[in-house]
Amino acid sequence: MEFCPKCGAVLIQKRKNAGCPRCNYSAKGKAKIIASEKIEEKKEIEVISNKDSQVLPIVGEECKKCGNKEAYFWTVQTRSGDEAETKFFKCTKCEFTWREYR
Repeated sequence: MEFCPKCGAVLIQKRKNAGCPRCNYSAKGKAKIIASEKIEEKKEIEVISNKDSQVLPIVGEECKKCGNKEAYFWTVQTRSGDEAETKFFKCTKCEFTWREYR
């Protein structure tokens, strides 16, 4: 790639020779424009499944199905805004899910 000695712009190929698009400088011969790019291999992006990324607190709640004493819990606003949230539980052993209204 060649640059104009007057203004520093990149010389472009005109009809017979190279020239500056800004200040009309003309160079003898053709402009040499060489472009290269180094491409590096990117590492593969690891995907985390929803099961691995879900972090829920564990509470002491007895499972109604297997009798296990620990369960995950989360809350969701299932009814109107002025009513209490619904608390959901999921057994850490058998993954049985139940809810509790308050």
